[in-house]
Amino acid sequence: MDLQLITYIVVGLTFALYIVIAIWARAENTGEFYVAGKGIHPVLNGMATAADWMSAASFISMAGLIAFNGYGASVFLMGWTGGYVLLAMLLAPYLRKYGKFTVPEFIADRFYSRTARIVAVICLILASLTYVIGQMKGIGVAFSRFLEMDFEHGLYVGMGIVFFYAVLGGMKGITYTQIAQYCVLIFAYTVPAIFISLSLTGNPFPQLGLGGKMADGSYLLDKLDLIVTDLGFKEYTTAVMGSKLNMFVYTLSLMIGTAGLPHVITRFFTVPSVKGARSSAGWALVFIAILYTVAPAVGAMARLNLITTIQPEPGVNLVYDERPEWFENWERTGLLQFEDKNGDGRIQYVADEQKNEMVKVDRDIMVLANPEIAKLPDWVIALVAAGGLAAALSTAAGLLLAIASSISHDLLKGVFTPNISEKYELLASRITMGCAVIVAGYFGLHPPDFAAGTVAIAFGLAASSLFPALMMGIFSRRMNKAGAIAGMLTGLGVTLLYVFQHKGIMFIPGTSFLGSMEENWFFGISPNAFGAVGAVLNFTVAGLVARVTAAPPEHIQELVDYIRVPNANSKVRLEARG
Repeated sequence: MDLQLITYIVVGLTFALYIVIAIWARAENTGEFYVAGKGIHPVLNGMATAADWMSAASFISMAGLIAFNGYGASVFLMGWTGGYVLLAMLLAPYLRKYGKFTVPEFIADRFYSRTARIVAVICLILASLTYVIGQMKGIGVAFSRFLEMDFEHGLYVGMGIVFFYAVLGGMKGITYTQIAQYCVLIFAYTVPAIFISLSLTGNPFPQLGLGGKMADGSYLLDKLDLIVTDLGFKEYTTAVMGSKLNMFVYTLSLMIGTAGLPHVITRFFTVPSVKGARSSAGWALVFIAILYTVAPAVGAMARLNLITTIQPEPGVNLVYDERPEWFENWERTGLLQFEDKNGDGRIQYVADEQKNEMVKVDRDIMVLANPEIAKLPDWVIALVAAGGLAAALSTAAGLLLAIASSISHDLLKGVFTPNISEKYELLASRITMGCAVIVAGYFGLHPPDFAAGTVAIAFGLAASSLFPALMMGIFSRRMNKAGAIAGMLTGLGVTLLYVFQHKGIMFIPGTSFLGSMEENWFFGISPNAFGAVGAVLNFTVAGLVARVTAAPPEHIQELVDYIRVPNANSKVRLEARG
């Protein structure tokens, strides 16, 4: 069988599994649709959370960024895993103890304000929709290669798949589907990494192979440093993304953005107890670490394989007409492009843009292309395609559910039509999901950055708006509705303004005012990292406004005590919420 047929079989079988599970676990009521009936075992929830978390940005894009940015891309590893520690310690147990369906619902009750709920919904939709745009980029990349079509048509096919299985199952169906998707994606990520590590270093553990010796006796990272610097690129092991301040702020933004993402927080509402929420967070970290400790090795080995394929010997460039099959396959997607600038018929890949003939190497193709470049068996290549799709689809489904619940549950039922029936609330949720798929797909055609970069913007929006409100709502008895609303609007507004100035309004090319060059950044802080600055402003404005306005009612302050203090009197809870 050829590669195309094997890929169809492997991907088709995994999709059939997801659809069967979605139908079997179809939500029958709002409790199952929003929080899976709060009956998911912590270990299973940890696995589902890991799949929900490890999106196209983690599976497809992160290793690609590490491949081309080297050490600097470690901000994603540190920020995204560190954020789970914050989430497990500071947010998840307390929000699970409160026990509502959504983040805006908690903010509405804690800050005793419909206005606060509406502002929280706006923040949630903007962050989640931006995140889905990043997933759509990954879905388009995977489907374009899998179906051997251009990126645009691959994205359209992916939109249809996402719409079908996310709209059908709700949180109950999505949870069990994500458990299956985690098994697929982690197997698909680690198996090729083991093969490639063995072929390059003889070590079956990629984490150890990264620092190991190659057949010629040189260390893998030393050889990679030598190759990239010879071509004029920055040294792999010392390169940074901007300034050291930008690295720090970027990491912080990803950490607090992780802790503030609604679709991740909602996962901890699906377990039976507060103890289960803490346990789920711990298991999620274990399952995430399996992939995240392999990613640096995948990135470094992918970059080494790419360069040595294009330049098989020092100073000897590959003849374009003799390019390997994987090169032709990715050229058809439009994500890899060659231009013979000097007319010699050879592929020249150097840092000098005037001479570089690899005019486009989309970072997001590296994980999917790496097994082909390394000449691994066809079944491994097919497995990677299935894993990339599983990663993108699992997170897209969770994000779409967060958007749908914010519209149907928080706006329709919570604000505008409180007497809406469960039947029509579910219908509104599914219609909202469909609309979100269309909008995200449209912007996914022209995303503001690579998948991981687009996701980083989403994290910045969550970091600057929702995370401070949740933190102050849990740990500050004095924080009132005026402070929370002012803080959320300030953090979100400043971050959006900064992103729009540099990336363009609604990410439309040609509408930015300052451009994306580093010299135009505020203190060298990139738009993708600015969420941490927005969070600081959120905390500051909220604190100042709260000091000059009336304190929260006594029952709200008692509610804070109930949420925060273990074994608090249940009577306080009933009085506070009644």
